[in-house]
Amino acid sequence: MFDIKLSIFSKNKSLEKKIDLFHDKLIDVTMIFKKAIKIFLTEKRSEDYKKLSKQIKQIEHDADILRREIENDLYTKNLIPDLRGDVLQLVENLDRVVNRFDEVTYKFYIEQPDIPSEYHIRLSELCSQVSECVENMVIASRSFFRNTSAVRDYAQKVYFIENETDISSGKLKEALFDSPLALANKLQINALVSAVADIADIAEDCIDELLIFVIKRDV
Repeated sequence: MFDIKLSIFSKNKSLEKKIDLFHDKLIDVTMIFKKAIKIFLTEKRSEDYKKLSKQIKQIEHDADILRREIENDLYTKNLIPDLRGDVLQLVENLDRVVNRFDEVTYKFYIEQPDIPSEYHIRLSELCSQVSECVENMVIASRSFFRNTSAVRDYAQKVYFIENETDISSGKLKEALFDSPLALANKLQINALVSAVADIADIAEDCIDELLIFVIKRDV
């Protein structure tokens, strides 16, 4: 249960709702991303993949609107002035994650890579790890507003899972370049694997800054 004494939303219910909705967008995009990549691996740029890609684009658009509304409220209504700068930076960091999901999904859509079936399971597992990493980052971010003591627990999970994504992507790339595929195919798939893994790196960067915000708030 959240520690109500540590909540910063006691007099800012409208802001609370918008920030919660923003976090919800991040959870939504992780789930759709996992589903989209699995569909791409079996159907490539099918109608189902196009629909999911459009859903992610819509989430990215909605998140941008929420981000601007949160920023506007923080300044025009002079809400939580002591934490305003940190909250603004946190929201911008989270928005980067949503944007990257959209960019990666669109990258698959445009490039239509020919990914041999022997790499499907590994790539799908990597996408699941990346999504889990972001999901834990979202929980850590939510905790910042209501229970800072929980932030470190979820931050540690993010660090652990991000390291696992590094291992998974590294093994996948090693197998890829040991294969008889044409170099052009190897380079294209390698770039896509890096793009997916980079999402976890961004989540880790968000956690690095979030922990600094927690230290500042606890002082």
